[in-house]
Amino acid sequence: MKKYIILFTSALIVLSGCKRDFNEPNPNALTIANFWKSSSDATKGINAVYSTFYRTASLYSRWLFYHGILKSDEGFGSGGDGGLNNLMRFNQTNYNDGLTAQTWANLYVGVFRANQVIANVPGITMDESTKKRIIAEAKFLRALFYFNLTLYYGRPPLMLQPSQPTDAPPNATTEQAYAQVAKDLTEAAVDLPVSYPASDLGRATRGAAYALLGKTYLQQRKYQDALNAFAYLVTGAGNGTYSLTADYRDNFIISRENNSESVFEIQFSENQSESTDDDVDESRINNTGTSISQFFAPPGVGFSDGAARRWVVDEFLQERTTTNAQDPRLAASFIFNNANPAGPTATIVYGQTFQSRYGNGPDANGVWFRKLLNDHWKNQEGFRSPNNYRLIRYADVLLMYAECLNGLNRTGEAYPYVDRVRQRAGLAPLSTAKPGLNQAQFLTQLKHERVTELAGEGWRWADLLRWGDLSPALASRDAEFTGFIVGKHEYYPIPQLDIDLNSNLTQNPKY
Repeated sequence: MKKYIILFTSALIVLSGCKRDFNEPNPNALTIANFWKSSSDATKGINAVYSTFYRTASLYSRWLFYHGILKSDEGFGSGGDGGLNNLMRFNQTNYNDGLTAQTWANLYVGVFRANQVIANVPGITMDESTKKRIIAEAKFLRALFYFNLTLYYGRPPLMLQPSQPTDAPPNATTEQAYAQVAKDLTEAAVDLPVSYPASDLGRATRGAAYALLGKTYLQQRKYQDALNAFAYLVTGAGNGTYSLTADYRDNFIISRENNSESVFEIQFSENQSESTDDDVDESRINNTGTSISQFFAPPGVGFSDGAARRWVVDEFLQERTTTNAQDPRLAASFIFNNANPAGPTATIVYGQTFQSRYGNGPDANGVWFRKLLNDHWKNQEGFRSPNNYRLIRYADVLLMYAECLNGLNRTGEAYPYVDRVRQRAGLAPLSTAKPGLNQAQFLTQLKHERVTELAGEGWRWADLLRWGDLSPALASRDAEFTGFIVGKHEYYPIPQLDIDLNSNLTQNPKY
């Protein structure tokens, strides 16, 4: 079964809204104190943490793709959403802006829910192995929420116990926040299973914990620690669990979800009767799909609020396959006039040719991200896409493993892992095409390899930040970076409302 999420009771998130004396307990209301009694409660609790992924548009339903893709140099705000466009231009004046403040707030909803599981499940009488696994899942998810909080906001306060109204935690440093992420993942990996039966596909696995742990260390350029974490999947006990799919496109279509290359993916499902994105509104039916496809799809199909820069296409055209064909990852990654090398009259966009849709009009030279779309089975988009998001793929792990080896000045050992990714795409091995690269040259090449393999998957901002490449110099290929200020725009501002409510919080530099 693909979609396992069962929504948790709203009693854990909000109090009853009836008019009464709030100092007098409501005997009919389910409370946190009397909820955590059975193994069923524990399961509902951990499912609620997963449900946070698509709670409102602010996380993996939509906005985390804005933060990771459009804010980077590979994408931009291309539609009529002025707030989004200004944010992508590094022109944010309202620090309670919905796109950043709500992402922050809902990441903390996830932290809150995970904390509830971690604090309360240990006291439940139930099967001990299941108990350990559920607590480990909660630690993995808390780590993922804090990874995003650290990546995009830099200095999030650490809340590791169920929150109370009087809590006023200070900012953590970036190093402290990543250290907590690493601690959670290290502890989680011990009790997470290698795999699950079909009924539980999508839950956190041991490989997912080690992969995210490696990302956490790599983001800090702690190459040896990252290498050790990735080794579980590449050369260690988990190296037989994952493999590259034969067809690259299989990683982005609904019929090949949770495949051999998937290390962790966000599970979505289409619910035609949904009536809300608020997963604590039990009076209505929750949307368990993602709306990103409606906002990323090109004009005439979707809103085209986000699109790709043309330079990314050119990256794929630097090399041809060993059979002298276009890199197949290009057409799998983007919709544009020559996605089919035969041109716009042969390139199909949701059942019509590119030429018939856009002709010589203003969109004739447009490029749109394809990986999160549904054009492989639909001729239109909507707000409840069931297409899973592959958050971490094995190809990503292989490239990061190579980056670690290169960072440790073991460049010669790094080649085979890049070769595996390239050869799946039909390209010549890098060890044949560009042998003998030094450390700096190999990193430059690896930056190219990550674009051609991972474009439009949400990791570009993290890559640029890690490499120290964020600067106005990127304006040569993305005009929005003209407004980028070094020492400021690497991170979003902390919502002003939180600072107003918590005197121990301070704003990020230069905001």
